[in-house]
Amino acid sequence: MKKRYIFCFVLITVFIILEGLFSVSSAAEPTVTADTAVLMETSTSKILYDKNANLRTEPASVTKILTAILTIENCNLNDLITVPVAAVSNIPAGYSIAELLPGEQLTIDQLLQLLMVYSANDAANVLAFNLDGSIQNFAVRMNSKLQELNLTDSHFTNPSGMHDENHYSTAHDIALLMAYCVKNPTFRKYSSLKSCTIPATNLSKERTYSNTNPMLNPESKYYYENLISTKTGFTTPAKYCLASYATQNNFSMICVLLHSEVSDNRFGETKQLFEYGANSFAFQDIAKKGDIVTQVTVQDATKDTQTLNIALNDTLNILAPINSADIHPQIALKNIPSAPIRKGEILGTATYVIDDKTYSIDLIAENDVIKQSLNIYYIMIIALILVMLLLVKMFLSGNKKRKKKKNFIYKKGDM
Repeated sequence: MKKRYIFCFVLITVFIILEGLFSVSSAAEPTVTADTAVLMETSTSKILYDKNANLRTEPASVTKILTAILTIENCNLNDLITVPVAAVSNIPAGYSIAELLPGEQLTIDQLLQLLMVYSANDAANVLAFNLDGSIQNFAVRMNSKLQELNLTDSHFTNPSGMHDENHYSTAHDIALLMAYCVKNPTFRKYSSLKSCTIPATNLSKERTYSNTNPMLNPESKYYYENLISTKTGFTTPAKYCLASYATQNNFSMICVLLHSEVSDNRFGETKQLFEYGANSFAFQDIAKKGDIVTQVTVQDATKDTQTLNIALNDTLNILAPINSADIHPQIALKNIPSAPIRKGEILGTATYVIDDKTYSIDLIAENDVIKQSLNIYYIMIIALILVMLLLVKMFLSGNKKRKKKKNFIYKKGDM
């Protein structure tokens, strides 16, 4: 009986260990409750997770990342702006505002802080008026930028993401837009602020605001230390939205969730998706320069060099699942080479097909191949053969002459 218990204990222990190893090597794909979501690696735009990523929906205040980058690219951050009446007078109740006052003066820098930290709709409008004189004109600029970035499933009508049936995007488009924005260090600065303090202005006292995303707060259970840039969003039709940029395990990712029913879900699910990406994918050398992929025998080469190794001329490093099986290339060589062959000479290609993408690497000779030359031994044999042929010819020629002479004597006797 004791032996049976011991056996069961050992079996359970082994199972737990194996389960632990498996969980470390391959993270389970998270369950996402948002209607649409995407996790994308930034440098390659490779999609690591997709849930209805091309479904059009309202992005709410995630829109403000476009307002921010357009402002950064076209304005002087130190410029002092006077708040127009039209920019702050028609914002419906319930939308987030910094309570900017008509005639109040703030810098572009301060307005960007209010835009990205507190998601202030009045700050978004002021920035739009500053650039183009009206919301409508700024929307033209926004859509022109979307077209420039080839974000064909997006159309914006205002700088803040206020509800409008003609104001829409997709998780995939927002991810691509975010990837463009985070290339700008100034954008990264504003989109990573945990809080901001606006000094007293000509019409208001000093104000302090906290970021609407708890993932930036070390005291929050949703805190994510690898988070670099983020923007929240919410309207009743758009529901809860979030776009985030993080770097972990030597590669960067963008996560976008739109149309989530529960506010906290977007933070927890974003964190899970980032962890999933970091634990399930990595940049790996699928093929290394110098690796030998095949070997051929060159018939007219010297004995020492007739065996030719054909090697890869480059390294193929791509983002791939950590537990992906070895990928074997399709080898295409030119006609069987003949000597001489120089080391490094291109002899064909190795083609890898990964995630429906094709990668080709030149195949080169790993070493010189020397053409076989006639040595003295072969020369003597050839010379001996030639001498023998000459003797045979002479012998046959002598026989022919003797035969002629003999025929001539016979004919003379007959006379």
